[in-house]
Amino acid sequence: MNRIPLVDLAAAHADVAEEVEAGFKRVLAETAFIGGAEVRSFEQEYAAFSGVEHCVGVGNGTDALELAFRAVGVGPGAEVILPANTFIATAEAVARTGAKVVLVDCDPRTYLIDTDAALAAITPATRAIAPVHLYGQLAPVEKLVAGIAGRDITIVEDAAQCQGASRFGRQAGVDGIAATSFYPGKNLGAYGDAGAVVTTSQEWATTIRTLGEHGSTRKYHHDLVGVNSRLDGLQAVVLRAKLTRLAGWNDRRRAAAERYHELLAGLDDVVLPVTLDGNEHVWHIYCIQVPNRDDVLAELQAGGVGAAIHYPFPVHRTGAFADLGGSFPNAETVAPKILSLPIYPHITPEQQQHVADTLAAALH
Repeated sequence: MNRIPLVDLAAAHADVAEEVEAGFKRVLAETAFIGGAEVRSFEQEYAAFSGVEHCVGVGNGTDALELAFRAVGVGPGAEVILPANTFIATAEAVARTGAKVVLVDCDPRTYLIDTDAALAAITPATRAIAPVHLYGQLAPVEKLVAGIAGRDITIVEDAAQCQGASRFGRQAGVDGIAATSFYPGKNLGAYGDAGAVVTTSQEWATTIRTLGEHGSTRKYHHDLVGVNSRLDGLQAVVLRAKLTRLAGWNDRRRAAAERYHELLAGLDDVVLPVTLDGNEHVWHIYCIQVPNRDDVLAELQAGGVGAAIHYPFPVHRTGAFADLGGSFPNAETVAPKILSLPIYPHITPEQQQHVADTLAAALH
């Protein structure tokens, strides 16, 4: 069997190739390379898809987080609480505002933020909590919302891995604000870097758009110290084409996850992923735990399976944030064991059987 990639971007492109080509021709003819009709249309369509009033396209997911934090008042002297088990971009975005990163542990079963630990970490300086909707399912944001009632704290959701996911029928951002990434490997992926912030607040949306335009609402009038972070027309074409297919692609990811559940159920050494009650998972990543993870990963890759690790180190174990220190036993315990198997809408039952067989052989 040919190598099975972690994500098959070529298959996804084949589904949208004609539509993307036509859209690129429109952008090239209009020379609408920054902003333009395609960007405006995508923002409207993604806001509607997400169940919110506003979507602001930006350059990438890290910028989306930073601008969302800045819009809600995070800056020097503030603290932002986030899980130790996340991609470093969540912490980077906080650091770029000048605020302090405050880490808490993750739930050992779902790897999502420990909401009790997050609420216990609140101090007078806390300005935001950033739950990360990891691997394709939403963290229990409702517990955080209840816990901060009456306080000057905002929930800023890191929704980079959960496009189309919901919790009790509600998507990320409907309680205030969420930032997402359209990195090519995401469920909704561009053909380069791109991101967006979705929000229910007109004020926050206006601030984010202003910040991303060098702090300007009209040329050469700069009211804020901003950045250059804008979604371009070509990426908007790709995202619009894929957005119409996203719900169906997510359904196919769910079917693939169910196949993995069945194929791997008999492997005693494998800890399967857990979906929280009330969640509609979109399976951006199918993350398991195995013993001797690095050896198993090497065997899988040698057998043509493009497995990976998300993530090998908690944030406080990276060089960039080593000064944070602290002990987060759950994140530290799962980090050497977690392993991501190939999953994408176009994966076949035969490919998944090969993954399962190769994994079984690697464990024995």
